[in-house]
Amino acid sequence: MKSIYFVLVLLLFNCNNNQDQQKGTFETDKAEILKVLNTQEKAWSNHDLEGFMQGYWKNDSLKFYGSRGLTYGWENTLNNYKKGYPTKAESGTLNFVINDISKIEGDNYWVMGEYHLKREAGNADGIFIIIFKKINGEWKIIADMSC
Repeated sequence: MKSIYFVLVLLLFNCNNNQDQQKGTFETDKAEILKVLNTQEKAWSNHDLEGFMQGYWKNDSLKFYGSRGLTYGWENTLNNYKKGYPTKAESGTLNFVINDISKIEGDNYWVMGEYHLKREAGNADGIFIIIFKKINGEWKIIADMSC
């Protein structure tokens, strides 16, 4: 009988540890994702579009869905940003408001939020949902829908 109680206590302890580890992992992942977004805000606000794009997966399979429709690929997405925001007056200062970060599965998260651009060319505001994936130890945006 003592051995049954011992096994039950071990199982209970193990379950609690797994929950604590999962919560700790989520908090760590969330902090790392927010760091990527913060770096993007700074790069954009300095009109460093290439620096902003470092948060994205540098791959032809990157997907960006915006007002111009679906764009595939890192280079194509960067080129669209360069066309749409050719000067600091158009790009302005970026501020993200993050409304939700949720784990999808494994090393995949979605982020829902708002973007706010203060700029000489007129302010612009919108919403987005982006999907982050950990690739080679780094969090990268693999899909972005912004409007």
